[in-house]
Amino acid sequence: MANVSHTRGDISSHPDVSEMRDRYARMLGGRDVALMDGPVFLLGLYCAASPWIVHYSATQPALATHNLIMGIAIGLLALGFTRAPERMYGLSWAMCAMGVWMIIAPWIVGTNPDRGVIWNNVVIGALAVILGLACAGAAFRTARKPLT
Repeated sequence: MANVSHTRGDISSHPDVSEMRDRYARMLGGRDVALMDGPVFLLGLYCAASPWIVHYSATQPALATHNLIMGIAIGLLALGFTRAPERMYGLSWAMCAMGVWMIIAPWIVGTNPDRGVIWNNVVIGALAVILGLACAGAAFRTARKPLT
């Protein structure tokens, strides 16, 4: 009978082991914005919960739904940044656009927003733009590194 057991062997004798180690180190080294994932996720979480934190879910129901959806979208971007950073950091520009939209949304989506609602969305939007620019800048720096 043939031996069909799958035993794990030591790959240190593999002819390409040094190249595989170098490539793995490059992949881990390209993760320049590891500290951005947490703040982006927390921003999305706060954006989704802000209508109930700032207490305007009853007076601005359309804006409350809007912020819930935008918060979920920002949170999903953060999870994507964590899961597949080399593919997702190109979407950091979308987060900048979402931030600009969050700044102007109280006047477009809401009806007669008060100062608290306006400040809430302006701060969320400004932070989204800042974090999006930081992620985009890091992605640009990483993309320009040579893959030797």
